[in-house]
Amino acid sequence: MKPDLVAITPEAFDVDIALAYATPANPTGRPIYAHAECWLNRQAAERLTAAVTLARPLGYRIRIFDALRPVEGQWALWNANPDPEFVADPRRGGPHCRGAAVDLTLLDDEGQELDMGTGFDAFTPRSHHARTDIPVAAQRNRAVLLGLMTAAGWDHYRNEWWHYQLFDARQYPLVANADLPRPMM
Repeated sequence: MKPDLVAITPEAFDVDIALAYATPANPTGRPIYAHAECWLNRQAAERLTAAVTLARPLGYRIRIFDALRPVEGQWALWNANPDPEFVADPRRGGPHCRGAAVDLTLLDDEGQELDMGTGFDAFTPRSHHARTDIPVAAQRNRAVLLGLMTAAGWDHYRNEWWHYQLFDARQYPLVANADLPRPMM
């Protein structure tokens, strides 16, 4: 069964896309994706639209760092950093490998990322939600992001302020690179 995937583009979704894993600026030190494609399953794409709609009147836009991650990409991350606190074990298949998760942040009205206290993929305890050892402004920004995403129907992962997933993510099939309409790797 082919996954029901939607291409996420800046034009169609009014988002900024900066796929970290299509660059060497990721835990592996080299691009994981040969082609910077952004995909989500249909339900996740609908929830992304809801989040964008909620963010817009507050003066925010969404920047996506990662969405669907083919199983092969999950293996590349796991091989570079096999820490289950921050990287899902590819033998179990995480929500990214199902097109049911998105890594993101908020941009202000000038297109600048809001301060979240750590960068994306900062694999430290300071990346956990509800940290009080980061600046108050960053705590507020994380709370705004959490509020927008949960209001749009997303669940969060407590260890990563940037990671949101569908509540029922495991119901979706795992997606390999060969399953994609246009391969990423």
